[in-house]
Amino acid sequence: MAENYPVSSFHFQVEWGGQRVGFTEVSGLSVELQTIDYREGSYLDYQVTKMPGIPQYSNITLKRGIYKSDNQFFEWLNTVQLNSIERRELTISLLNESHEPVTTWKVNAAFPTKVEGPTLNSTGNEAAVESIELAHEGLVVENS
Repeated sequence: MAENYPVSSFHFQVEWGGQRVGFTEVSGLSVELQTIDYREGSYLDYQVTKMPGIPQYSNITLKRGIYKSDNQFFEWLNTVQLNSIERRELTISLLNESHEPVTTWKVNAAFPTKVEGPTLNSTGNEAAVESIELAHEGLVVENS
């Protein structure tokens, strides 16, 4: 009976560099094909042909709570040296009730483009959350 319902989005895991890292939110798992308009001058009808172009991948944003003595995001961002940066492979898995992957997104050659600290509010009641935005060179989706 449970197979008739969509999988919940709150049970997931992220791995990078062989290490599982806990996050509260993952967004930006999308790919878009650019289109190419093409028309030869000798075509009899006055319309363009649409062709698929280069895929364009959105940046992925990961959010998590801040822990004492954990500065991983800024350390990774600070690996920039003379037009190069440490790139990592990411695996993001949506899990079922048995903690097994249902859908997996494999991200190729990711690197940080932005690290953002928490919003500080003296009257707030939330955990401090930081985010990292990653550019990458490819996204493959695998269903189990």
